[in-house]
Amino acid sequence: MDYFSAAGILAIVQIILIDILLAGDNAIVIGMAARNLPAHLQKKAIFWGTFGAIALRLIMAFLFIEAINNIPALRLVGGILLLWIGYKLVAGDDSEHNVEAKDNLRAAITTIVIADGIMGIDNVLGVVGAAGGDMMLVAGGMLITVPIIVYGSTLFVKIIERFPIILYVGGGILAWVGAAMSLEDNLIKHTVEPYALAIKIAAVVLVVGISLLVKAKKNKQTAE
Repeated sequence: MDYFSAAGILAIVQIILIDILLAGDNAIVIGMAARNLPAHLQKKAIFWGTFGAIALRLIMAFLFIEAINNIPALRLVGGILLLWIGYKLVAGDDSEHNVEAKDNLRAAITTIVIADGIMGIDNVLGVVGAAGGDMMLVAGGMLITVPIIVYGSTLFVKIIERFPIILYVGGGILAWVGAAMSLEDNLIKHTVEPYALAIKIAAVVLVVGISLLVKAKKNKQTAE
């Protein structure tokens, strides 16, 4: 892919937006894991924990890209999972991530890397889909966004709270990317190819629409 073409730039923008929107909880976990450390060690824990998290995500992304090129139906399954992730992004997820704070540097770094790896699976799946399996795009997107997320998580939370439409756009992008990934699976590619655009649009409308309905229902129940 030509990274400076319209398609390349669009893919990079999608990767950055998806990674930022899906990484809010990861930044919270990093803060929780390091909060018991002295101030001068907190920065070290965050830095090395972030370094380890980036390395782990790149390994996960590489393994997933290798897998989707060799395991039948994995693109289809991965695309469907992205539709679910897009739904959860817009509808909201009330689950809490309870992470034990660590009082020594090595333990805090280990906790950050492990927790981020487990919670970053959706991020990896999203950026791999948006990159179309291009590892250079995946690596570039992660190297740009992960440090920004770690050190600017509070700012992004405030921006999203002020402009909630960003979440809907992100959910729509994930739905589009998920549908595109599924449609590229060899099991269905030739059958659905004539209807690809209609299916992608339908996926966006379905995911965002259902998410909004569920969210409205939750808000109504809360108000009552």
